[in-house]
Amino acid sequence: MNYFPASTATPLRGGPTLRWGVLAPGRIAADFVQTLHANSDQRMHAVGSRSLDRSTAFAARFGIERAYDSYERLVADPGVDIVYVAAPHSEHRVLALLAIAAGKHVLIEKPIALTASEAREIADAARAAGVFAMEAMWARFLPQTTVITALLADGMLGDIGLVAADYGSIFDFDATSRAFDPALGGGALLDLGVYPIWFAHCVLGRPSRIVASGSITSTGVDGQAALLFSTASGAEAQLSTSMIVSTPVRATVSGSLASLDIDAPFVAPGGFTVYRDGTDEPLRWDDPTELRWRDGLVWQATAVAQHVADGLTESPLHPLDTSVAVLETIDEARRQLGLPA
Repeated sequence: MNYFPASTATPLRGGPTLRWGVLAPGRIAADFVQTLHANSDQRMHAVGSRSLDRSTAFAARFGIERAYDSYERLVADPGVDIVYVAAPHSEHRVLALLAIAAGKHVLIEKPIALTASEAREIADAARAAGVFAMEAMWARFLPQTTVITALLADGMLGDIGLVAADYGSIFDFDATSRAFDPALGGGALLDLGVYPIWFAHCVLGRPSRIVASGSITSTGVDGQAALLFSTASGAEAQLSTSMIVSTPVRATVSGSLASLDIDAPFVAPGGFTVYRDGTDEPLRWDDPTELRWRDGLVWQATAVAQHVADGLTESPLHPLDTSVAVLETIDEARRQLGLPA
């Protein structure tokens, strides 16, 4: 017997396509383009960097036809439908606004901005321009997530009482790096913590109360943090993130009828197990595809292409208001840790 609803993840092939351009050809951009070309019909048509050598090398590596020596030249390209912003967090706002002002749709790496205020500015600009805009919260578009959200809506777990999620990974210390430099948006909360915080929002909605504690590095960013959420329904969340230690990168949802345990890492393609109260037999769901880890970046791209073809300017699965709400939570956690706004 099949206990689970069908996945509603957007098919990777056979649907509408967009002509993509990427700003800032770093590691996440490389992973995105790799899976885009290998696992979907979407294609990267142009790359823009402040270094022509860098953009040319990236274009040659991935068979991209156009390489530009500035971000401005890429967003002005009439052959580009949508811009993927893959720069450090500190550049998300300015590059998103640049693309929006040029009339381009935009997909912005997580977190969408450094603060909720910056995220609102991006959302307001996109809505005024009538272009599609979304944060690249790729975990929301994985097949497993579409199944999980459907079974939560169906009440399979009963009344949700507790969500737990973590994401920690050891970062080699470099005071000038994106992770540790405050000017580049460094810190565990904005880099890794956005995932468990998003997951709690996805399952429970906005928290009514947040309690945060953590430690600050010598460069003045959060090295790790633990958060407790309370919600109006009485449900709670226990979340943690760290750049100092590695954690299991798991997520669980516990309800009055059953609990759900997502395989590690919960942000990537995989499976999950449901444990029903009063029964000894767990229920298992496994991703039927061969895609693993950052191959999963591709599902958000095909979803965006379908959204744009449907005439939408936001994703109903991950709307801009959700990105703002997640950053409001991070803003409050950072405030409680004594970090500047």
